[in-house]
Amino acid sequence: MDPLSMTTEQRNALNQQVAEQFRAQGGSGKIGEMMHADRMVLVTHTGARSGKRRTTPLGFWRLDGGRVFIVASAMGAPRAPDWFHNLVAHPDEVVVELGPERYDAVAAVASADERERLWGELIQQAPFFTEHQERAGRLIPLIELRRRAESAGD
Repeated sequence: MDPLSMTTEQRNALNQQVAEQFRAQGGSGKIGEMMHADRMVLVTHTGARSGKRRTTPLGFWRLDGGRVFIVASAMGAPRAPDWFHNLVAHPDEVVVELGPERYDAVAAVASADERERLWGELIQQAPFFTEHQERAGRLIPLIELRRRAESAGD
């Protein structure tokens, strides 16, 4: 099923299934037919309006010397994904699961200058984002998942 045509309930059920498989496999291996856990991060965030905690599996990229970024492309949709609005509303209420590691994080949207600088590096790693950007009709944000200092030893 096309992720863009899924209902919220279908998307939430799929996200839960993927997250459970990711965790069961210790953040490695193949998930479903097309996803690989080594390119995936689970991001737990708080709903901007609902206040509910949700976990969303997302692709991640290491940019600018290894910093972890996610991309709010929604596959080139004209509207940013719901998880992006949640991260903007509650940037300090983020938990990241990356491989076998789990840590508290802060979501930081890249400034316009930083995004411009990093976009070329992202396109080298994932050229399909060029097509997403063309389709979107909006500037697609890059979000860094910064480890919180107090969870550095976890």
